[in-house]
Amino acid sequence: MKKIKSRGRDKLKYTLSAWLIMLPGVALFIFFQWGPLVQSVQMSLYETRNIELVRFVGLDNYISVLKNHVFIQALANTFSYTMWSLLIGFFIPILIAMLISETARAKGFIRTAVYVPNILPGLAAIILWKAFFSADDTGVLNILRGYMGMESMAYLSEYQLVIPIIVVIATWKGAGATALIYMAGLSGINPQLYEAAAIDGAGIWQRIRRITLPAIFNLGSTLLILQIISIFQIMYEPLVLTMGGPDNASLSLMLLMWRYAFGGGTMEFGKASAVAVLITLLLTVFAILYSIMNKRKVTWE
Repeated sequence: MKKIKSRGRDKLKYTLSAWLIMLPGVALFIFFQWGPLVQSVQMSLYETRNIELVRFVGLDNYISVLKNHVFIQALANTFSYTMWSLLIGFFIPILIAMLISETARAKGFIRTAVYVPNILPGLAAIILWKAFFSADDTGVLNILRGYMGMESMAYLSEYQLVIPIIVVIATWKGAGATALIYMAGLSGINPQLYEAAAIDGAGIWQRIRRITLPAIFNLGSTLLILQIISIFQIMYEPLVLTMGGPDNASLSLMLLMWRYAFGGGTMEFGKASAVAVLITLLLTVFAILYSIMNKRKVTWE
């Protein structure tokens, strides 16, 4: 009995000490994550005067937001951002990681070079790219077009180009850090697997398909959902570059939320909170779908 009681006390002490260690992190998570989320849900159900709750209106803010054609356009644009991000930004870091892994010399310098854009302050990088794509004759691309005898072009005013350009900028900013994560995954692959495959006559594509891709599949699927969540919350790039233009062609859901809260001078925090809650629900659906799909086994035959 004494041994059982002693084991019970040890287990209790272990549990309490574990909770004490986690308590600061849990408290900060509740304060900075769940607290604002609960307040946003509450505010979305009220008519507001600035951040003051004036009158309970139920789902009126949600109905007003969903009926607004600008919300539908912002939703479509956000999915367009996501699609272009997957086409452009998902595979480039994998390719960079593979190329660096196959490089024999100056790996440290190349890793540093691809990571440098991630070090730059986000706003400063966007301002630099805005000058690069400037519609004036002083824009970098327009200077190059002038040397080739071509007229200047307002790239960020082109309806079909603005979202791909913003995605390219976001990819340039974050691809280096993601590539380093993939490199860490690639470093865990046993080199003998490649040697055995080469001896068996496997070509480079067969080695990539049967060894490399299966080895980084779980890592890639995790980074995929994180990229979707990140690009779904894109805001300051279109805010600084185009303010959502031309004609709301680059307006995202997060930028629409900012417009409701600060952009129009009306400070409709209730509607802004409704948009925030809708974004949260959409991302929750993505996370659930990811969890379901991630349980399925994928073969690379």
